[in-house]
Amino acid sequence: MAPVILWIDEIEKAFASASSSSADGGLSKRMFGTLLAWMQDHRHPIFIIATANDISALPPELMRKGRFDEVFFVDLPDSIAREQILKIHLQRRNRDADQFDIRSLAATAKEFTGSELEQVVMSGLFAAFSENAELEDRHIASEIQKTKPLAVLMKERITELRNWAKDRCVSAN
Repeated sequence: MAPVILWIDEIEKAFASASSSSADGGLSKRMFGTLLAWMQDHRHPIFIIATANDISALPPELMRKGRFDEVFFVDLPDSIAREQILKIHLQRRNRDADQFDIRSLAATAKEFTGSELEQVVMSGLFAAFSENAELEDRHIASEIQKTKPLAVLMKERITELRNWAKDRCVSAN
């Protein structure tokens, strides 16, 4: 099938137990060994991309140069990216993004992830529906105010991850 792109989402979920004692009878270690051997030996044009939410859970042998050419760090979206994300989620819900003060909403939602921005749009729609009204800035702004983003809930871990990535990864922002 080559050339292909192989995308492995949340790779740490599959292989985190490969580096520790696991109750799966060694299945994780065998799968991990098979993946490493295949990554080393395959000769077809296959571009491998993997995402990880917790890179510290990955076995070190997966991280060495040659297995993956580069390690990127994707931080929380900046204000421009938050504006784009809000527009996307409004348009997906058949709303005209030009009817909203996207810049102000994005500024208010500082440190929100993309999925948290999606959820404030969804929650805003539910709030508007319960009022039998059309979605307005105030609905979304209210949901932003009610939401404690992951960057607040897990502030120490986010800071630790950013510090870890600073000198080890290529910024993907």
